[in-house]
Amino acid sequence: MSHEPDHPDPTADQGSLEEQLVAYLDGELDDQSNRRVEELLATDPRARDTLERLEGTWDLLDSLDRVHVDEVFTKSTLEMVAVAASDDVEQEQAEAPRRRRRWWLAVGAGMLAACAVGFLVVWLLRPNPNDQLLEDLPVLERLDQYRQIDNVEFLELLLANQEELFPEDEEEGDER
Repeated sequence: MSHEPDHPDPTADQGSLEEQLVAYLDGELDDQSNRRVEELLATDPRARDTLERLEGTWDLLDSLDRVHVDEVFTKSTLEMVAVAASDDVEQEQAEAPRRRRRWWLAVGAGMLAACAVGFLVVWLLRPNPNDQLLEDLPVLERLDQYRQIDNVEFLELLLANQEELFPEDEEEGDER
């Protein structure tokens, strides 16, 4: 049988046990989280052992000598920060033309794509004026012959008697 507490760890959803205990020792927890950690400490011997170990570490840290920094350390640290900031500014200025160039390329590509889409839409939706010419091509090919006919009545008569007048045309049409 496992040696776990009867209820689940109330701090499990808020990070590791050690993180919760460190926050507890530092006084960083809100009242509700503080109560949960205290309940856990009352019921879980593992949590109490961890807390004692962390308190021992805190005590050792308090016993260390404090390091006092002089003005040279402060000055050198500020100089390092200033140099780092200067490097960041130089890098930003060096990258600015590249970013601008990429932006203009993106704008150009977008414009080109918009033009291509516009051309495609017009090409697909606009009627082709040559379609009517292709439809009328058989008439246009024989336009000289049709001009020799004086009236439409003659054409209607030819159409009505087409089978009798042009029997070989039908046979040629069947062979094709």
